[in-house]
Amino acid sequence: MATSDEDAKKVYADFENKVKRTIYIDHLSPQVTGSVIKAALAQCANVVDVEFIVNYTIPYDIPSAALVELDDEIQAKATLDLMNDFPFIIGGMPRPVRAIRAKPEMFRDRPPRPGFKKEFRWVKQGDGTEYEGIKKLRNLARRQEAENLALIKVM
Repeated sequence: MATSDEDAKKVYADFENKVKRTIYIDHLSPQVTGSVIKAALAQCANVVDVEFIVNYTIPYDIPSAALVELDDEIQAKATLDLMNDFPFIIGGMPRPVRAIRAKPEMFRDRPPRPGFKKEFRWVKQGDGTEYEGIKKLRNLARRQEAENLALIKVM
C-alpha cells in the first residue's frame, strides 16, 4: 500500500512540474496550429507540447486557447514576460494573444491529488438556495451559448 501512495505522490509531483513549465495562451486565431505556435515561440523558448483546449460552449471545433508546455520553468517565465510586455501576434490575428501561467484545473489529464478525497453530491429541487443558484448558472450558460452561436454566424 505504501508503494502505491508513493507512486501517486511521484505522479502528482511530476504533474506539478509540468504545470510550472506550461503557459496558457488565449485569443488564438482559428487558423493557428501547433506548428504555428512552435514557430512563433521558437525565438524565446523550446516548445515540448501544444494542447488545444476545446470550447464546449459551441457546437463547432474552433480552438481559441492552448496549453503550451516548454522545456523548463525559466523559459515559461521568460516567455510570459515577453508576451505580456510586448504585443505578441500569432497567426495574423489583428489583436495580440494573452498569456498566463497554467493552473492544474486547466489540464484534462490531471491525476488525482494524493490524500485528497473528492466528494460530491447531486443537487435536487428540494435543496433550496443551492438549486436556485444552479438554475441561474444553467440559464447563464444557455444565454452565452446563444451569443456564441450568433457571433459565429456573423463571422
